[in-house]
Amino acid sequence: MAILFAILPDTESTLLRRGSSAFPARAALRTEAPSPHRWCGGIGGFLHLSMAEKTSRSGCYNADVVSDSEGGASMKIEPVIDEWSGPGDKDGTIVPITARENAVNREAAGSRFYGEWWYFDARLEDGHVVVGFLQASELMTRKPGIEIHVYKPSGEKLSVVKKFPASELRASEEKCDVWVGKNHCYVEWPEEGDLPTHHVYISEDGMELDLTFVSEVPGWQPGKGRTRYGERGYFSWVVPIPRARVEGTVKFEGKTLQAKGIGYHDHNVITTDARRIISWWYWGRLYTDDFTLLYAYVRTQKRFGNVASKPLMLAYKDKVILSSGEMEVTEGDVTFNATANRTYPGRLELEIPDQVYLRFDVKRVIDCNDLLKELNPVLMNAAVRWLVNRFMRPGWFRFESDFTLRVQHAGRTFEENGTTLHEMVALQ
Repeated sequence: MAILFAILPDTESTLLRRGSSAFPARAALRTEAPSPHRWCGGIGGFLHLSMAEKTSRSGCYNADVVSDSEGGASMKIEPVIDEWSGPGDKDGTIVPITARENAVNREAAGSRFYGEWWYFDARLEDGHVVVGFLQASELMTRKPGIEIHVYKPSGEKLSVVKKFPASELRASEEKCDVWVGKNHCYVEWPEEGDLPTHHVYISEDGMELDLTFVSEVPGWQPGKGRTRYGERGYFSWVVPIPRARVEGTVKFEGKTLQAKGIGYHDHNVITTDARRIISWWYWGRLYTDDFTLLYAYVRTQKRFGNVASKPLMLAYKDKVILSSGEMEVTEGDVTFNATANRTYPGRLELEIPDQVYLRFDVKRVIDCNDLLKELNPVLMNAAVRWLVNRFMRPGWFRFESDFTLRVQHAGRTFEENGTTLHEMVALQ
């Protein structure tokens, strides 16, 4: 779920960058479907949330009113609809995605808030992590673009970010086949029904990715792949490659790296003004020999009742066995990071009772940023920053964490341990 948003929620300026979610700065808490008396990160303080019914089959949460702790005016909130197939907030039947679901979305392009991108990454056997984007509409400029990022084993990061005129975008409406300038990602489907192979080539300003992704797990999306925010529009997350064998070359600093590792690819579309909807989120995944797990936890703002979308996918070997929005999240071990100028959870636990439990313990912060610094140079002024920080501390983190995974499947209990990467974005 790779994202770059220009977020200006109402009168409060902030920036949502790639990946995840915010963290309430006071204490560990369990963040499930909203309940009364919940601390909701930063702005607004301790909110008293009066939630009405939850229509579980459609994943639609409705709340009559939200009022603040000082007795302010009530607000009728808008619904958040996760389009699960059911029963409940999950997919009882997991339907494979089609080739068209990874093609460009021309209909979405009519939205003034349109954003669309194809994200690829790979964790290589030698310790490098490489990331590449092709963007039909980058969310700050609304222009086509590309990004390349290489994380060295030492933690050093190299990047190229480039925008293009609209005339440099060519994209199929039938399948993944996208050109941005000379940069290209495309899919090859076998005739006999095997899993597809994707290719990505991005080469700009001395950096280059030329990689092949051979799928090992079928493509997946949560329900119909969309979360709708009332009448404001939707966000779509489709994962054509939950897991792939990756081979190819990566070029940077005048040298060529022979790349081999595990990869991932997703396709994202947005047609709504995220600055008025999203408060914070987490995003990540992990791989073991037998299991592949993907998750996101996206918390909305007060006008949407602080409802969270909570998709999780679990695959055993080459089969998706769980697609659910019933995940519970617990955060703890709050730590302050001076670079990002905010706290983050040193421990994160995800659970669907009697099915899957996952715990992350952060080993190190690989990359982070104080998003106020990116928003406007004037906010570098100490006095202005002090005033803004009274209301918000937006920040972005990429973590390396140890994990413990426990799965109950086919009458057996599995436990796996390892290390993985995951992310967090805080808007407040």
